[in-house]
Amino acid sequence: MRPDRIRRVVIVGGGTAGWMTAAAMAQVMGSLPDLTIELVESDAIGTVGVGEATIPQITLFNDLLGLDEIQFMRETNATYKLGIEFVDWRRIGHRYIHPFGTYGIDMMGIEFHHHWLKGRMLGDTSELDDYSMSVVAARNSKFLRPQPEARNSPVSKIAYAFQFDAGLYARFLRRFSEARSVTRTEGRITRVNQHPESGFITAVVLEDGREIAGDLFIDCSGFRSMLLGETLGVGYEDWTRWLPCDRAMAVPCESSGDQQPITRSTARTAGWQWRIPLQHRTGNGYVYSSAHISDDEAAATLLAHLDAPALADPKPIRFTAGHRHRSWEKNVVAMGLAGGFLEPLESTSIHLIQSGIARLMSLFPTQGFHQQEIDRYNRGSVKEYLDIRDFLILHYKATERDDSDFWRYCRTLTPPEGLQEKLAMFRSNGRVFREHEELFTETSWLSVMVGQGIEAGGYHPAADLLPDAETLKRLHHIRAIIADTADRMPTQRDFLIAEGSASGEVLRKAS
Repeated sequence: MRPDRIRRVVIVGGGTAGWMTAAAMAQVMGSLPDLTIELVESDAIGTVGVGEATIPQITLFNDLLGLDEIQFMRETNATYKLGIEFVDWRRIGHRYIHPFGTYGIDMMGIEFHHHWLKGRMLGDTSELDDYSMSVVAARNSKFLRPQPEARNSPVSKIAYAFQFDAGLYARFLRRFSEARSVTRTEGRITRVNQHPESGFITAVVLEDGREIAGDLFIDCSGFRSMLLGETLGVGYEDWTRWLPCDRAMAVPCESSGDQQPITRSTARTAGWQWRIPLQHRTGNGYVYSSAHISDDEAAATLLAHLDAPALADPKPIRFTAGHRHRSWEKNVVAMGLAGGFLEPLESTSIHLIQSGIARLMSLFPTQGFHQQEIDRYNRGSVKEYLDIRDFLILHYKATERDDSDFWRYCRTLTPPEGLQEKLAMFRSNGRVFREHEELFTETSWLSVMVGQGIEAGGYHPAADLLPDAETLKRLHHIRAIIADTADRMPTQRDFLIAEGSASGEVLRKAS
């Protein structure tokens, strides 16, 4: 048994970040002898609690924990999600869906979209969306889990995520964690103790004088970044020049009965509005630039575009797009908002928590806290923020809108070098590349570039291995198969009821 093992882990802050960290650590490492995991949070301190939409990687996290999906869906009032719909982003009146999963079928050794591009040049007017099982199903409010055994069916490769009540998810994970010996301590932290020579944090001190000592501290204190930012003084990389939205108003409203398994993002004059339908209500928010609209105007705009009566007053949130220069400093690792924030346009906030936890589990330290492991963790964190940043910028940069100062600023900004190269590659011959296992796949980049109006100047020469008539025939066949398959799928509501995932009346009023 290693004598230098970490024996006391202290998680500062609850919410989604804190309880995801506690649950994963308890599941993976909780049986280590003498390891204690303690989470400190105060009921008096609220959480942001607006991150209700996820991406497919969340299923891997739930699988790691061994969660029962039906129970999870029922207890978090969750709905399924097959993609994100973007309304009025390219221009007012235009919409498209960024789907999970794939488009069509790769043929002749090249990606499907090259055959679609060739078809367009031959006069086929079908949209890229028509070749996505996820898009066609979502538009018709249909859902089915992937069926890998149906190898020749488009349902074999469906990918999905969840939309859930973040507060209920945190409570769900709290019960999971406490059942695996995680200790929850209630209290407000008023002081942080550090080693006089190394600067390492030795304990957090609560309002009533209790000291919570630890070897490794996980900062889940939200935007405040109590340990990493305030105590250790790690600075912040500000990306406002590329992502000018710096505020949000969030408000739940009554459910409109919409069962489309998608998150919707609608572009507004100074930003965009999210809409996330859950089983018991709909989550809404307006992400905007305070340089282009006042808080009162933003709140009024949000309330004017709800599907049903609001259930609360709009909740204001202030943020700066970017990240801490280092997510791991000394014996502190920041998770979630404590380490950085990229607006929820592509539902990446919860994923960043998940990937941070995975990196920490891979590089879990000893009491020696070797710098090379810390450096590798930090490089991975920065890389992920950069990759997501460039993908988000694409949505703003590639637009035809010039109806407000906000959109004129966005369309004329100079994109980062990596994004410039991706745009140039697609504009030349429709090439889409995924760099060093970045989060967003070729499908994602293709979807948003096409959806935002980036035009390819050509296609891969290998597409001409198929005669023109055969190309058009196959395109028609793929569209027909997808449309027919969607027709035979159950609606999301019917699927939830049949699976036993529909929440009960008591739970529907829980949040």
